[in-house]
Amino acid sequence: MTTTINTSRRHFVIGSSAIATGLAIGFDFTFMSAANAAMGAGTTAMAPLSTPEIGVWVVVKPNDDVVVRIVRSEMGQGTITGLAQMVAEELQCDWKKVSYEYPSPAESLLRKQAWGSYSTGGSRGIRTSEQYVRKGGAAARMMLIQAAANQWNVPASECVAVDSVITHTPSGRKTTFGKVSVAASQLPVPTDTPLKDPKEWKLIGKPVNRIDGTSDKVTGRQVYAIDLKMPGMLVATIKQCPVFGGKVKAYDSAKAMNVKGVKKVVQVGDNAVAVIADTFWHAKTGLEQVNITWDEGANAAVSSASIKKNLEEGLTADDAFVGSANGDVRAAFANASKTMEATYFYPFLSHATLEPQTATAKWTPEMCEAWVPTQDGEASLAALIAASGLPAEKCNVYKVNLGGGFGRRGAFQDFTTQAVNIAKQMPGTPIKLIWTREEDMTHDHYHPVMMCKMSASIDSKKNVTGLNMRLSGQSILAAVRPAVVASNKGKDPAAFQGLDETGEHGITYTFPNLNIDHAMRNTHVPPGFWRGVNVNQNAIFLETFMDELAETTGMDAVEFRRKHMQDYPRAIAVLNAVADGIGWTKPATPGVFRGVAQMHSYGSYVAAACELSVKNGNEVKIHRIVAATDPGYAVNPAQIERQVAGSFVYGLSALFEEEITIENGAVVQKNFDTFNSIRLSQMPKVETIIIQGGGKEWGGVGEPTIAVAAPAVLNAFYRATGQRLRTVPLKNSGIKLV
Repeated sequence: MTTTINTSRRHFVIGSSAIATGLAIGFDFTFMSAANAAMGAGTTAMAPLSTPEIGVWVVVKPNDDVVVRIVRSEMGQGTITGLAQMVAEELQCDWKKVSYEYPSPAESLLRKQAWGSYSTGGSRGIRTSEQYVRKGGAAARMMLIQAAANQWNVPASECVAVDSVITHTPSGRKTTFGKVSVAASQLPVPTDTPLKDPKEWKLIGKPVNRIDGTSDKVTGRQVYAIDLKMPGMLVATIKQCPVFGGKVKAYDSAKAMNVKGVKKVVQVGDNAVAVIADTFWHAKTGLEQVNITWDEGANAAVSSASIKKNLEEGLTADDAFVGSANGDVRAAFANASKTMEATYFYPFLSHATLEPQTATAKWTPEMCEAWVPTQDGEASLAALIAASGLPAEKCNVYKVNLGGGFGRRGAFQDFTTQAVNIAKQMPGTPIKLIWTREEDMTHDHYHPVMMCKMSASIDSKKNVTGLNMRLSGQSILAAVRPAVVASNKGKDPAAFQGLDETGEHGITYTFPNLNIDHAMRNTHVPPGFWRGVNVNQNAIFLETFMDELAETTGMDAVEFRRKHMQDYPRAIAVLNAVADGIGWTKPATPGVFRGVAQMHSYGSYVAAACELSVKNGNEVKIHRIVAATDPGYAVNPAQIERQVAGSFVYGLSALFEEEITIENGAVVQKNFDTFNSIRLSQMPKVETIIIQGGGKEWGGVGEPTIAVAAPAVLNAFYRATGQRLRTVPLKNSGIKLV
């Protein structure tokens, strides 16, 4: 996607296509130095310009330390380490000497977006930047070798680099990266940068330790955005109209101004009031004393019941957008010996990041800066420029460690906009805005609500002749990127993740007659990109129905899938891997039952098989899950294992516990007591199998795997109890995880 930032004096275009590895020295970033210093411990700012840059991706210091520039955001998923591994692989440096730093998005603008896209979501951190990041490392290696060759007056082709040491092969002369880094930084960047064959990789594919550290996170020393401290800083907290679309009608701040530490009460936009104080507690206490009258508008009449009724209407409506189709489904159903039908429901979900939304901003007529826990520095900068009223060259954003993202802190920069709007009302004072947990949960951009009707036609020989899948629910892109929907003639392509005809979200089943469509039914509740996005519900709809079809046609669940997956060998490979891993063809322990599921999304092929038991008809104990993933290439296997297990925590929490409901236009759930997450004692053992399918496709890791745990569990639950559960979360059916 391309984001255009319009200012009154200047126009900037931030695009994901202008990727460069060119040398870029000489820009004056001194205006950032004080801001970088104010960020405090736990952050990594740009190195001084006196440090030799070898291209824009690599800084080599005289002592051979290598600093890799990283623009994607770290949210615990290991992207920083993976990207640094790819640069270091091509650079041929000593991995023990590698560290990282964040270039700011303003620097990227000045350098004509030399580092490419800052967006970190959709499992794109590595897979959509791997090529130009590796080329940056390769270019830097070639420049260092050329600098050494120039000093020795020998051909560069006679020199090799290994572990930060350059050797002239015929003579045996050696030098280090640090000794030639200044000379290398003066050379032109090569335009032809061949990359290593994957067979030659020595660092990519290794489970190296994270370079962003772990000890500070587990000991509490890590500084997240909510921990940020600056001289003269004040703290604000905010209350927005509880009904989406509502506004502030009036407010009385007299009592709040008498609360200790309160400095100011301000309106923020047309829908919120904030209190600024010396501490968060004083700001929160003061906000409780503000008497606010809301204009809730027409949305105050909306409820979960009215939303569901609208979705139910969409299940049989004529207005639907086709995502995948072949053959003639209507004819298949007309000629069927038997038909099947099942209806499903998937609720709104909150991101519930452990760190609620927060950002720090400082505004003066001369400069606006913000310190943001962002998944997309460019989106944060765009929001800051728009809110500040200043030209882009007077604005900057600094990335601070974020305490969870899951899609909440990328395209959605409401908290950044609010922080700037509040700071403008106290010029020159750094203001740290912190949302309460209640505010965070009731003003999210939620996983979209969705219903689905699955239908199948079966002939007299028990062959599935047709499959029809009707989705009815929200469109994320209609709310967030309407231009994409308009360019697709009203269709939201993201609604069909895992169900597309082809591409990175392509369906991996073949039926002679197929139709998958979407009746768009939007609500006033703002939708957003929630980890896994639409593949979460689509996997449940499709994979549990596949089990029903297998049973109806008298086939084993794994064999039925294989029969309809012959065109997708990589999908079959992950399915076979989990079936073998769980011991599918062998009898399970008495009282233990198995389920399986598979999916293709974000360019990766994933599958899961589980074993569980059920007590008293409703107490589920998941003993183990075997998970297989084929992302094409595995950069860091250890991180993949952690991502798979972590995604299952998220997916299983949604399956058993989580939902957002609406009453009188507002969100009912306000904290973790009503929006629960599974506990460590409930989490099953996860056994991860990594398959490297190779080829040209690099798949994601963090998002695709989340989807397969839930349908695998639902399929196993049916075998244990004979109950088909088609409404999420399971707590509403009296089912609990123990």
